[in-house]
Amino acid sequence: MKNRLEYILFTGFEKLFHLLGLKLSRKFALFLALVFYYLIPIRKETVLDNLRHAFPSYDEKKIRKIAFANYKSFATVLIEILYMSRMTAEEIKQEVDCINLDYVRKKYEEGNGLILLSAHFGNWECMAASMGVQLNISLSLVVKPLRNPYVSNWMNRTRAKWNNKIVPLGISIRQVYQTLKEKKIVAMVADQRGPEDGIKVNFFGREVSTHAGPAVLGLKTGAPILYCIPIRQKNNTYKTEFTEISKENLPGLYDDKIKELSQRHMSYLEGFIRKHPEQWLWMHKRWKH
Repeated sequence: MKNRLEYILFTGFEKLFHLLGLKLSRKFALFLALVFYYLIPIRKETVLDNLRHAFPSYDEKKIRKIAFANYKSFATVLIEILYMSRMTAEEIKQEVDCINLDYVRKKYEEGNGLILLSAHFGNWECMAASMGVQLNISLSLVVKPLRNPYVSNWMNRTRAKWNNKIVPLGISIRQVYQTLKEKKIVAMVADQRGPEDGIKVNFFGREVSTHAGPAVLGLKTGAPILYCIPIRQKNNTYKTEFTEISKENLPGLYDDKIKELSQRHMSYLEGFIRKHPEQWLWMHKRWKH
């Protein structure tokens, strides 16, 4: 019953935002941020604690300013995702400006498969949809099912609208491996907490577990790993640039290679977060183990 009620509310907002239009709907993000930061705080202490540990030199006023901006950013992303379901291919293409799209095509045409790696930053869902349209290539999106199955199915229908394929996380490794061996493109995010016994990397000065999947797949298949972060601009569109995570000068032992390659892409992400802290998803308990 709870899942159904949540889904009814979810689709109700979807219809409302389509009636209002995207430009006007985005203004609603401030109201949502005020509600879920002040009135019905959702994971507020987690956000504040994460920010305090990541930026120990910042005073409390600055920490709370970033935290509120983060809620507004996430609310904007939710609104955009709800609006995406009825966007045309041309509309979704205009949402993301890829600085070096020809570079992505060039790497794809080399015929080794391609891993597009990103994070819960800006609007990662919009970027995945837009990249598939702009490249005119079907991407295999590795996704984690949401808690609510109705919302999860809605999300997957929206993700697949522009000819992308959905690969559920957890049963995906063999399928992803095969996709890369077929010289196709796999897109995934890998910034959230890894298993307790997972690969340990340094992230904002603290040791943290991370997912080894991108590094393992990149080494086993030979597919290049291109990192891309969608950064929100003042006009509420996104700009991204693809950068290859180097596999040069890795340690000799296989496990050490995985650790070093994982560290490289997490360090790359950290650089973006330091520049635009309000656009990353701080609500996750990233440093739990």
